[in-house]
Amino acid sequence: MPAHTRRGTGEPVLLITGSGGSARSWDAYQVPALVRAGYQTVTFDNRGSGPGPTGPFGLDDLVEDAARLIEALGPAPCRVVGLSLGAIVAQELALRRPELVRQAVFMATRGRTDALRRAMVTAEIEQSRGAPSVSDAHRGVLRAMQNLSQSTLADDSRAQDWIALMEGPLDTGDGYRYQLESTLIPDRLRDYAGIEVPCAVIAFGDDLVTPPHLGREVADAVEGCRYVEIAHCGHYGHLENPGAVNDALTAFFASHPE
Repeated sequence: MPAHTRRGTGEPVLLITGSGGSARSWDAYQVPALVRAGYQTVTFDNRGSGPGPTGPFGLDDLVEDAARLIEALGPAPCRVVGLSLGAIVAQELALRRPELVRQAVFMATRGRTDALRRAMVTAEIEQSRGAPSVSDAHRGVLRAMQNLSQSTLADDSRAQDWIALMEGPLDTGDGYRYQLESTLIPDRLRDYAGIEVPCAVIAFGDDLVTPPHLGREVADAVEGCRYVEIAHCGHYGHLENPGAVNDALTAFFASHPE
């Protein structure tokens, strides 16, 4: 079972982050909001991030890790929120183990790998394997432009803070590469028609990594799935406009009480 952190005392909400992400990324905004709303948050690092197994793994292993964690939390089912890679994990979990999932939210998600996403992920994998590198400063600018809305970057102070935050070195560990490879999914949209638990997709209007039309495809594939699109946010929309994201989460959870 993955190491995890619980906060709050209500019904559990499992938060699954994206490729290279840390469980701490939820701590500033989503954890406090969900705890205030009466939920218990459960955060953990995906396999390949932080302590834990680092050998070869794939999407199936990440799904199984999440399932084992929910089983260990106590009586299932559990609410699940996934971002990017975490959303793909949550989608597969809802499909394969519906008895473990009360509700699921898929943020910045997709149900297939189109040509551009495949090229982007493949390039990132090559970089992590030691392809010709760029400076930390250059990488910070590229990351900011790729993951943030132009609305955020138009504010000079916010842009400078974000760029400085993103100037760190590229993760070259095997775990990060395995996570990236896990996002190279085939077209799963027809399969997702079999998801029967209550679901919602949250897309971010300015997301270049997983643009809204790909999230809309997932919502359209799952009968009754709620679709919410938050404007002026990039791939890190949960950090750029946390208030809107948290409102969408709590409103959806309240629509299907226990």
